[in-house]
Amino acid sequence: MKLESKIDKVKKKLKNKKIAISFSGGADSTLICYLASEVASDVLAITVDNNILPKGFVEHTENFCKSHGVKQKIHFEDFYKHENIISNNHDRCYLCREEMYKHIIRIANENGFDVIVDGTNISDLVEDRPGILINYKNNIQSPFVDVCLTSREIHEYLDKNNIPYSKSTTCLATRVPFNEKFTKEKYERISNSENIIYDNTNCEIVKLREKYPNVIVEVDNIREFEDVNQVKLMNEQLKAQGYNEVTLKLEEIDSKKELKIDYENNEFKYQLPYEIDLKESQINNENIQITKEGLITGKNFNSYEDAKKEFMKILPKIRRLK
Repeated sequence: MKLESKIDKVKKKLKNKKIAISFSGGADSTLICYLASEVASDVLAITVDNNILPKGFVEHTENFCKSHGVKQKIHFEDFYKHENIISNNHDRCYLCREEMYKHIIRIANENGFDVIVDGTNISDLVEDRPGILINYKNNIQSPFVDVCLTSREIHEYLDKNNIPYSKSTTCLATRVPFNEKFTKEKYERISNSENIIYDNTNCEIVKLREKYPNVIVEVDNIREFEDVNQVKLMNEQLKAQGYNEVTLKLEEIDSKKELKIDYENNEFKYQLPYEIDLKESQINNENIQITKEGLITGKNFNSYEDAKKEFMKILPKIRRLK
């Protein structure tokens, strides 16, 4: 299905409805908010400022809403008061989304909005994101999943139509290893350090992965590090933040990565990065098999396109184990 056809299907799902949106200002939520502003009867963007998302993201959401005539409610919630979240265990993303959506649902209901949507797309379902279970639990609608819209397609549409969005809205707690408590001090150090890279390069996405006192720098454009003197300056500034060793990862961040499957001899396979709840997963296709370990295999597909289409159709029906 062509991109424009998918976008039209999303608009039909939103048309003439009162839509509340979980809005962070990233690519996915920006597009769903943009489309809703065009066709919905009423739109409310709900933003949760939790003190662990990148600085400046709230201001970006405000600017977008004002420029597109979208009503917005901003809820401040200090996540440092939630020990179960900042303890940074493997279920941190589930607990984070559970807390955020609790407030989003309340605000939506208080303002007369009973339809809540978010920007989850089909590509998110092949990543290790346990927070998606909160959507299923609370009937949060994800139109992009319904029409099999991929992350790459979302970025393509935003860029083609010159729709501004935040390039990075991932929580900074993801920058430190699991089971290492996330603190305000770590937030400030990581935030300041990422800003050093932003201020000295033209990179649009920067992520510093701490293994304190060492750090790995991930960016979307490593060519920005060809100037030896500039690199030396950034290295000195980063070490002034308390790091002993600074390493640049040579693999660039690709926010527009295509969703691909392994296909050969009319068969395909894909290994998901999480375990599957087989009892809750409703797969009624005799050509597709799924294991508890997350391996999806398919047979009797005449082309890569047919196999990928069927693969994306079953993804929303799969339920992961928490």
